[in-house]
Formats: sequence, C-alpha cells, structure tokens
Amino acid sequence: MLKIYNSMSRDKQTFLPIVAGKVSMYVCGMTVYDYCHLGHARVMVVFDMVSRWFRASNYDVTYVRNITDIDDKIIKRASENNESVGQLTQRFIEAMDEDSAALGVLRPDIEPRATAYIQPMLDMISALMSKGHAYAAANGDAYYSVRSFNDYGKLSGKSLDDLRAGERVEVDTFKQDAMDFVLWKAAKPNEPSWDSPWGQGRPGWHIECSAMSACHLGQHFDLHGGGQDLQFPHHENEIAQSEAAHECTMANYWMHNGFVRVDDEKMSKSLGNFFTIRTVLEKYKAEVVRFFILRAHYRSPLNYSDKHLDDANSALNRLYTALRGFELVSAKVDWQHPQAIRFKAAMDDDFSTSEAMAVLFDLAHELNKTKALVTANLLKGLGKVVGLLQSEPNAHLQNSITHDSIKEGVNADDYSNVSIVFSTISVETRILNRTEAKKSKNFAEADRIRKELADAGIILEDSPQGTTWRRA
Repeated sequence: MLKIYNSMSRDKQTFLPIVAGKVSMYVCGMTVYDYCHLGHARVMVVFDMVSRWFRASNYDVTYVRNITDIDDKIIKRASENNESVGQLTQRFIEAMDEDSAALGVLRPDIEPRATAYIQPMLDMISALMSKGHAYAAANGDAYYSVRSFNDYGKLSGKSLDDLRAGERVEVDTFKQDAMDFVLWKAAKPNEPSWDSPWGQGRPGWHIECSAMSACHLGQHFDLHGGGQDLQFPHHENEIAQSEAAHECTMANYWMHNGFVRVDDEKMSKSLGNFFTIRTVLEKYKAEVVRFFILRAHYRSPLNYSDKHLDDANSALNRLYTALRGFELVSAKVDWQHPQAIRFKAAMDDDFSTSEAMAVLFDLAHELNKTKALVTANLLKGLGKVVGLLQSEPNAHLQNSITHDSIKEGVNADDYSNVSIVFSTISVETRILNRTEAKKSKNFAEADRIRKELADAGIILEDSPQGTTWRRA
C-alpha cells in the first residue's frame, strides 16, 4: 500500500483515492517572467516522478499544473523590457517547456493559464462575499477575511494571533485586519485588467489556484503539491478560500518538496548563488541533474554544488557502464522479481527514491558479475519508471557537456574545465592508431595515445572484445 507524508496531518498516511483507481493531482506551477531555476527544476522532477509512480501503480491520473501568467513581477518585467505581458509570458512558457523536456519531465495532463480563468475566479470571490468571508474595500480591491475562517493555519500550524503579533502595524490600509489578503486588485494605469463587480482589476495570486483546481479536478480532490516555500501563505490561503467557498475539504493529501540550497546556503539572487536550469545544463547533462534530484528524498533539503553534481555524474555513469554492450529488448518490469519488489516497497514508502536508487545500483553490481540480459532489462525497466537510463549507454558515456568550446589539437592542460577536446571520430581514429601501434609492438606510441586521450578526459577500457571509451 502506498503511503504519503501528508503535510496537513504531519505523518505518513495510506493513500486512499476518492475514486477507486483514479488520482486527481494539482501542483502549483511557475510564474513565467524569467527562466526557471533549480527550485523549479526540483518541483518539476519530483511531481513528474510522483505522477509516473501513480501510473506505474495502475492508477488513472489527472495531473494539473498551472501557469501564473499575470502577476506584479510579470507586469514589471514586461514594462522594463518594453514588451507586452503576453509576449513576455509566451516567451518564458516556451523556455519553461524546453527546460522541462530536457529534464525528462512529461507534460502534465492539463496546464491551465490563470488569464483564461478570470470568470471562475470572479464567481468564487462573489461566493466568498455572499458567505461573509470576503469584502470589497473602498480602493477597489477585494480582500479575504482570514478571521472568518476558523481553521486558518491548520496546514502551516501557525495561529493568527501569533502571526498578527509578528506583523508590523499597517498604515492607511483598506484591510479590516492586517492578515487579510487580496483576492482582486484594482487596476493601475497601463496594467492589464478585466471587468469585475468591483471595477477594473486583476486577480490576486492565491485565488488562481483555488479556481483552476476546482474547474479541472472538482471542489474536493486527492492530492495538492508544491514546493515547501508555498506551504505558507499560498497553500494556507488556498485552503481558506476553497473550503469557505465550497464548504468541503479541498484536498485529502498535501505534499511539499524540500528547499534547494547552494553550497549549504539558501539560493537567492542577493547572494549571487542563483542558478537557472539552462545555466546548469550548459555544464551538466540533463539526466545527471534529474538523477541528482531523485537521489535525495523529495522532502529533504537538496544541496547543489559542482562537487555533488560531479558525484551524481559519476554515479549515473556507473549505471550506464553496467548496461553497456547489451541488446536491450524490453523495458517491461517483472514486479515479482526480488529487486523489483524492493524497488516498489521503496517507492510505496512516501516515494523514497533514495532507496529506489540503491536498488538500481545493486542491480548494476549484479549485472557486472553475471552479465545476465534479464538483469540488464530489469535495470533499464526500473530506471524508466522514474525517467532514467533510457539513453543508449555508449551515447551517454561518450558525450559530455562543458562551458568551453575547445578546438581539436589544443593542449588540454591549458584548461581547467575541459571534457570535450576531441570529436567522437577523432577518438575512434586514435583508438585504431593505438591498436595498430600495439600490434607493431610500438608500446611507447600506444601509451602516448592513451595519455593524450586521458588528458582530454577520455578513459579507455580494454577487454578481449576490444577497446571502448567513455568521458571521464
């Protein structure tokens, strides 16, 4: 039985879907005003893994991940760039899709954009007002009255009195209480806006997800996910809106992935340690980044550093090296195999990918000893379940990525971060030359070629079947 750590109850609970055999799943997506960063990568990969495991467990999954395409930051960036909000958001949606695809993330079943759901948001705000949970302010804004909802704080464990005590007293506010949050923002000059009963304006951030999740999954659905940073206030506010408007539980299970840190510090632009996905992918293969994310449990902090990515690269290479030389005919998993049973038990224990990865390495170790095709197929099949090990092994091992563009013939000692010096054809030519040198007993020349390739980050592996190579 699959167990999930529920952020609401703060313990692992057996997953019992609302409708047998079906999973309704909503994840808070990206605000599209810039390139996606490592934190976004973790959300993408983690919940892609979750949806893949539900499907591997024979559930019929409806996975919704929204796109926020109207927001203060979006409007500000579009103005700075002298482009329309639509042009800006479309450009970064396309970039997000490119980054997501590179990481092996399958497209969600539904990707609603906030601007297409203005009317459902207006309907929800009107319902909240009619039930005494929201009010229109004199400045044209509409606010949610947090003290009208008795369960406010049940997800985050925060009390309103404690939160209020920690807030600075607001001056000239139109709120009835400093903790109230905006549902509808009155339009400012030259901003995108829509008609509403309270005048021209646009939606607040929190109301978007409440409206879009209800439109696609219903008022009560199985699972809501997102990054840990969204637990408060975003998810807390979603619950307050949805449950007050619909008078039922919003989601049965709440999942939150852990933070991404950089060299043990919080990732932030102010610290200068802020990395976009595409910046990282200039240096590391996308599958290495995916493997790095999945090797840690989704709830644990993830510490990014070159050292950890280099280690992930080496570890993934070990798996591919074990698969080298096999004609893999099937990625279908025999779930009765003892290692597959171990893998399933790990994934059913709150998606413990760290334990599942250990199974892959045990299979690789076994494969190196037995050279059994059934073991190779199982390794590849279990890898596919979490979106790994689907490249041709030689293609993976013989290709690398680096910031530097190096011309053939340049001395590799002149560079500190070089993994591509020779083309694949050049490597193969040098291996043939080395083989001929060995046949002629010119071992000095054979050793020179090996060293030349090693200096360029190319490792030769001799066997009775011949010489193969991989990037270091």
